Amino acid sequence: MRTTLTLDDDIAAKLKGLSRRTGRAFREVVNDMLRRGLATASAPKDITPFRVQTRDLGALKPGLSLHNVGSLIEEIEGPLHR
Repeated sequence: MRTTLTLDDDIAAKLKGLSRRTGRAFREVVNDMLRRGLATASAPKDITPFRVQTRDLGALKPGLSLHNVGSLIEEIEGPLHR
């Protein structure tokens, strides 16, 4: 397929340099680099899922309750917590 593509100057220079060093046609170098980039972009990444480790923080101080979280935050951080 024939198409017009506008390359940034730095990319064009690197591709031309690679073409000269390898003795391959500019078109071949561009196609090869695009294939490599597309293969990398579409390859699934081995990402380890994030896991939260829970810890027991002990009992609440006397007089505090988890039944009203808003008042608990206000009690701990003060009235300007928002």
